[in-house]
Amino acid sequence: MMAKSAKHDQLFIGIDGGGTKCRATIYSAERGVLGTGLGGPANPLHGFERALESIMLSTQLAMRDAGLKLEQVHELYAGAGLAGVNLPQLFDRITQWDHPFKQLFLTTDLHTACIGAHEGKDGAVIITGTGSCGFSIVSGKTCNLGGHGFAQGDKGSGAWMGLEAVKAVLESLDGLAEKTALSIVLQEHFQTKSAMGIAEQMAGQPSSAYAKLARFVLAEAERGDEVAIRIVQEGAGYISRLAHKLLANQPPRLAMIGGLAEPLQKWLDPQISARVEPAIQPPEMGAIYFAQHQLAQQQGELA
Repeated sequence: MMAKSAKHDQLFIGIDGGGTKCRATIYSAERGVLGTGLGGPANPLHGFERALESIMLSTQLAMRDAGLKLEQVHELYAGAGLAGVNLPQLFDRITQWDHPFKQLFLTTDLHTACIGAHEGKDGAVIITGTGSCGFSIVSGKTCNLGGHGFAQGDKGSGAWMGLEAVKAVLESLDGLAEKTALSIVLQEHFQTKSAMGIAEQMAGQPSSAYAKLARFVLAEAERGDEVAIRIVQEGAGYISRLAHKLLANQPPRLAMIGGLAEPLQKWLDPQISARVEPAIQPPEMGAIYFAQHQLAQQQGELA
């Protein structure tokens, strides 16, 4: 439920910034959702300035969709859940940003995803998109797992899956590992027959570029390719262990969100798959809940 203390004339914007895209939703307590916008990657860990640009692009598109003038950005109370700000240094940098909003309330994308998934109530959530991580909040106690970033973590994510596919294909093309249908698929995708051609095109690429390859891995796993199956099973095994750890905190609900949430569910441990419930609201709405709650607390303290 939305915070009851929010005034009818207050406008909120919820921002969900991940490694591949940034979504923004403008909300009025009186009129509901007014507009939405979509920007590019918004994980400050993988490009601080680009993340800010994506936030502002999604904001401007949401404002246009809502029929608002650009100068009205100064009237918006912003709640932002961003990937990467679990790292204190990045959290501090964002809070020092000279943003255009009336106020900015910042937290992690995990936090806002969990708030949205359970409509402000206790629960657990696992994100399996470009990256992967888990979060639960039960009786005021939070648990944050994973989210260590690409490429040292994010197992079971799209970026991890794409990286594992590239590594397997490069070894296979060099004759150092078993053959895999992924070789043909990636050769066609990159329009090259050589391992060096693939390596050259992926050199220095961000996590989002690897995440785009995950669909090939999932498709070939469905077709029975053993290498692709092993990659998917290893990723799903990690996500299952993450879920078991979160469920030990006894959250009333468990939700999975992100681009891989649906295709990965069939590969999870059966007892985990049976526990997964749909998210009630998207992360950007969770960011609005967060902003409303923070503002209500702030106004209560000032009263």
